[in-house]
Amino acid sequence: MRRPVFIAALLLALGASLAPAADDPIERLEDFLTFSAFDGAFRVRFSGTVDLEGYHLQQPPPGLLYTDRHNLFNPRLTLFLDSQIGSHVYVFAQARLDRGFDPSDGDAQVRLDEYALRFTPWDDGRLSLQAGKFATAAGRWTQRHLSWDNPFITAPVPYDNLTGIWDGDVADGTDELLSWSYVPYDGKNNFNNSYSDKRMRVPIVWGPSYASGLSVAGHIGKFDYAAEVKNASLSSRPESWDITALNFANPTYTIRLGFRPNEAWNLGVSASSGAYLLPENAPNLPRGYGIGDYREEVLAQDISFEWHHWQVWAEVFEARFQAPNVGNADTLAYFLEAKYKITPQLFGALRWNQQLYATIPDEGGRVTWGNDLWRVDAALGYRFTPHTQVKLQYSFQHEDNAPHSLSSLFAAQFTLRF
Repeated sequence: MRRPVFIAALLLALGASLAPAADDPIERLEDFLTFSAFDGAFRVRFSGTVDLEGYHLQQPPPGLLYTDRHNLFNPRLTLFLDSQIGSHVYVFAQARLDRGFDPSDGDAQVRLDEYALRFTPWDDGRLSLQAGKFATAAGRWTQRHLSWDNPFITAPVPYDNLTGIWDGDVADGTDELLSWSYVPYDGKNNFNNSYSDKRMRVPIVWGPSYASGLSVAGHIGKFDYAAEVKNASLSSRPESWDITALNFANPTYTIRLGFRPNEAWNLGVSASSGAYLLPENAPNLPRGYGIGDYREEVLAQDISFEWHHWQVWAEVFEARFQAPNVGNADTLAYFLEAKYKITPQLFGALRWNQQLYATIPDEGGRVTWGNDLWRVDAALGYRFTPHTQVKLQYSFQHEDNAPHSLSSLFAAQFTLRF
């Protein structure tokens, strides 16, 4: 444990040393990166974050972490553009320089993760139309997934735990799907080196799911709504999100209906349906069936509560993958998360996650198609200034029927916001 303790101490020292000296220059930089014209009718603001992350983990790497080592350093530069054109048109974009959309030990790359144009005809917010590449409307975690807003460093289980479903291949039958899920683990599967095939797997929702498409959203009284059509399913990987990578031959439809009875509570229900298999799988499907006949169907519920120093969030996802040659592969995943502000600068957070798998047909009977798991995440964060913060996280996970059923992860993150 010496290595993670050293990383945490280093990031804490970095935050403490940079915070006092960085504030004034950052405030001047913010002024420099803000432009306006025509008496404020046209406004443009550039902003960003610098994230330095360190992970100490066991193999195989959990969730959406990609490395064959026990330690991973993941720096990231994120740049945002926000532009208001009059009172009805808004444009935003997000670009990143990092080692991959998800933390990895790969080469540096530059991407445009988000870009969209939003038109709001009326000032009361009853209707907004949006086109581009942007986060999904399903659930509520996507609204606080960025490093400055997320009390944790990693995503909840529904957004990052990889299932045995592959989007780049078609299982010949139940036996092959079970082997992809390592069910049962019999010593023949090379579980310890499953890092190679984890790149084939997909979760229920891949992080914020920045797929491309169109949306309509708004709020009327205590109710809000959002509906979108996109080029890729909630489970689709980042390489599929660009409109140039995947067109609208098999679109995904997602809706969310919300209710806010008062300032403290926010409740919502979401539903989504879309083809999850990549187009190149079409020749491998049963005769007479196409990509659009095999869909990921998701029903989700979310709830949040804020009171004094407390913030509480919970989300539940019931997902069904219609698997060729197998049938319906159902799974349920949820998380319950609480954040407490100990002082104006110090906060703590605790999150309970769980994923459960249903059964699929198998030689006249039924068998569970995945290994149930639970995970607890604990985090501590400190904001030195309005522009700098440090977070520490420890995660402990139990997965049924796995050779290493217990695993842990330690992570540290320093964020500079400008």
